[in-house]
Amino acid sequence: MTQDAPEFGKGCHLHLIDGSAFIFRAYHALPPLTRKSDGLPVGAVAGFCNMLWKYVTDERGSDAPTHAAVIFDHSAKTFRNEIYDLYKANRPEPPEDLRPQFPLTREATRAFNISCIEVEGYEADDIIATLACQARDAGGAVTIISSDKDLMQLVGDGVDMLDPIKAKLIGPDEVREKFGVGPERVVDVQALAGDSVDNVPGAPGIGIKTASQLINDFGDLETLLERAEEIKQPKRRQTLIDHAEQIRISKRLVQLDCETPLDFTLQSLEVRDPDADALLGFLTEMEFRTLTARVAEKLGAEAPVVTSSPPSEAPAAPERPAIDSTGYDCVRDRDALDRWIAQIREAGHVAIDTETTGLDEMQADLVGISLSVHAGHACYIPIGHVAGSDDLFGAAALVDGQLPMDEVLKALRPVLEDAAILKIGQNVKYDWKILARHGIRMAPIADTMLMSYALNAGTHNHGMDELAERYLGHRCIPIKELIGSGKSQIGFAQVAIDKATPYAAEDAEVTLRLWQHFAPMLPSEKVTTVYETLERPMVPVLADMEMAGIRVDGEHLKRMSNAFAQKMAQLEDEIHQLAGEKFNVGSPKQLGEILFEKMGLEGGKQGKTGAYSTSADVLEDLAVEHDLPARVLDWRQTAKLKSTYTDALPTYVHPETGRVHTSYSIAGAQTGRLASTDPNLQNIPVRSEEGRRIREAFVAAPGHRLVSLDYSQIELRILAHVAEIPALKQAFKDGIDIHAMTASQMFGVPVEGMDPMIRRQAKAINFGVIYGISGYGLSRNLRIPRAEAQDFINTYFERFPEIRDYMDKTVADAKEAGFVTTLFGRRINTPGINQSGPAAGGARRAAINAPIQGAAADIIRRAMIRMPEAIRDLPARMLLQVHDELVFEVEDAAVDDLIAVARGVMENAAAPAVQLSVPLDVDAGSGANWAEAH
Repeated sequence: MTQDAPEFGKGCHLHLIDGSAFIFRAYHALPPLTRKSDGLPVGAVAGFCNMLWKYVTDERGSDAPTHAAVIFDHSAKTFRNEIYDLYKANRPEPPEDLRPQFPLTREATRAFNISCIEVEGYEADDIIATLACQARDAGGAVTIISSDKDLMQLVGDGVDMLDPIKAKLIGPDEVREKFGVGPERVVDVQALAGDSVDNVPGAPGIGIKTASQLINDFGDLETLLERAEEIKQPKRRQTLIDHAEQIRISKRLVQLDCETPLDFTLQSLEVRDPDADALLGFLTEMEFRTLTARVAEKLGAEAPVVTSSPPSEAPAAPERPAIDSTGYDCVRDRDALDRWIAQIREAGHVAIDTETTGLDEMQADLVGISLSVHAGHACYIPIGHVAGSDDLFGAAALVDGQLPMDEVLKALRPVLEDAAILKIGQNVKYDWKILARHGIRMAPIADTMLMSYALNAGTHNHGMDELAERYLGHRCIPIKELIGSGKSQIGFAQVAIDKATPYAAEDAEVTLRLWQHFAPMLPSEKVTTVYETLERPMVPVLADMEMAGIRVDGEHLKRMSNAFAQKMAQLEDEIHQLAGEKFNVGSPKQLGEILFEKMGLEGGKQGKTGAYSTSADVLEDLAVEHDLPARVLDWRQTAKLKSTYTDALPTYVHPETGRVHTSYSIAGAQTGRLASTDPNLQNIPVRSEEGRRIREAFVAAPGHRLVSLDYSQIELRILAHVAEIPALKQAFKDGIDIHAMTASQMFGVPVEGMDPMIRRQAKAINFGVIYGISGYGLSRNLRIPRAEAQDFINTYFERFPEIRDYMDKTVADAKEAGFVTTLFGRRINTPGINQSGPAAGGARRAAINAPIQGAAADIIRRAMIRMPEAIRDLPARMLLQVHDELVFEVEDAAVDDLIAVARGVMENAAAPAVQLSVPLDVDAGSGANWAEAH
């Protein structure tokens, strides 16, 4: 705060920027990005800086702010968790690559010379509410830059909101349109309707529309609850009576705190121009070349030189003309198409990209195809552009001047399926599936995304736009320039062909140039084998699996939801018996009173409201000593299974196939593990009985069975091999129960007649040690005292010193080289391994686990790549990969044949590249559904 800062009052205009919303919007809207010099994730920081720069440079005229601040959430836990322990309990932890970016966004805000504010124990919304109220009371105007519905309760009396994406002001009328009530009653409506995102319970079965009707009828929430007996609808009336306390708690959760303690005044938020040295210094440190140049030009300063270089440098490449998107061909007649096909045959390769109506390859329609054979030349073939809904039936009419789709595909099919012509794509699996739906199976293929992944996994993202800017020095045409955003956004099919041509053809040329850049690097960086044996061949394998999909029994899921509800009721009865009285298990206040006042358990902490914390951490600690908190944890887990899985999976069923078609990411995790999305079928829990029952909903087609083949303890076997542990290797060779053997070695008890609890403890250590588990983590898993858990780990390392030696050597090698490698040559970079502080521990654990998990991922990839040929003559197809498990659908009579063939492929997948000193063992099963098979 400057000494002569003017008093805040009438004529002042305060802008309050929801920084936390900016961060998550930047993270999810943009592809990942890492700093070249050290692999630090900075994608969200880059997006955040671009948003701030746009804010700073926008011309606002009379609406320009005199004061401004960016407001952040300090941490996940706030005073609301003391009111209701399950508040925001369903929200996942921030992604691993986003966490280190949080402090950097604060640094960015300060570099822009904008006030940066966060307060421990309070949400950003509370700080915004407090500052807005202070500014309003002082006679100033306030604009909240956010689209968060929770902030709409502040609108009015000199306070408005601005949606930063839609550039739309939100005033009282817009609030009424959304909530059905004015801003002064938004809290009442939210208290009734609840919020599934923030886990605000509200009144069951009452949504926004009903809530607003009730509030408009009765005037306010308290009057409604006091006069609930007057409501005519019996179910609604009883809901309000039974859940009155829950509704009042919900209101306290959604009501913003306008008295957040602040250690500064409004005067200190006065707008200041960016300091060129500070801002450019930060942007240079982040290695944001484009934004650095843009800022320097605007501020009239000399742009600093960014000196970083990518981890892998390409061999000297021939000079090629700069990418110029203005001269691309638009192919509108057959002669032009034939000329391009002739060029493809002459060159022996072609870069190809498809434009479609959406991102779902199973439902998107083909709009156009772009091709490039030589740098500086590309074309676009429009085949599905429409002019709107003009005919009598409301169907979109094709724009004139396009070749018929069937004619184009028929002409291209011979070259796209010609084994002598290489087809080059960026994330080519998408284009492969689009064309496969039209009967074209492209082969052979090359994928620039997978080339980049093989070369630099973990150091940066592998999306085309980033690769183009990073390796070609070219900035691609943004898609938003064509389709717009928000309510005015159109589909690509509605884009004018003359505008679509440079965008689409550019994609093909950029893909070609990336291939020309990466292809020579594969042998020079010694990753050709990784790319050719573990990456590229996965494309058609996964594409076929994704297109096959798996059947889902929607009725079974409905029954499961009911069963979960019954299970929750049973758990409530057990909890009530353990407590000696009935209470609302979902009420943290009542649960806290039972645990810490009636039962006198230790560890109770009361917050500002006087309520005890009953967070998962608290209950996990208490579960070691008493059954009641353990049952509460089970109740919460069951509730989560119901909402997350059984209620959500039916929404992913394809309307035509009746099957769920997940999508696998090949270049996601740097260890080589595949990721499954839309829906994520790799996170379906299987350890609990309730979780395993979810798999019962995945069923075989009539006359078929599902077959599951699962590697048994593959990571422990790899650990035994790479760490050279004689006892473990011999046990695996002899087929001994490895967990019982470990327990016998550690605790001196015979294998025969072993107590199952002792074996369970050894199993938890066997698997936990691979991931660097601590005594604290093991005590949680086993629900035993921490000291006892740490003793187990100490004993484990005494018995198997080779594991400690392996860990120490792996970390030392990673610190020296900056990466580790798997048995099959996959390079896994270890950014942060040489840093200090809390992040170093995570980097160390990741380095220890990566060669083991990566080798396991490589082995199952090798098995999957060999599988289609191996089962070609069987009436079977591979449907799913879930970590160490493969799932097949096979005709009833061929189950045994499939198991024999597939098991042989999986158990011999490491050879001949690696001869393991332990055998790979595969468990197999079959059934009418996935649960029976597994």
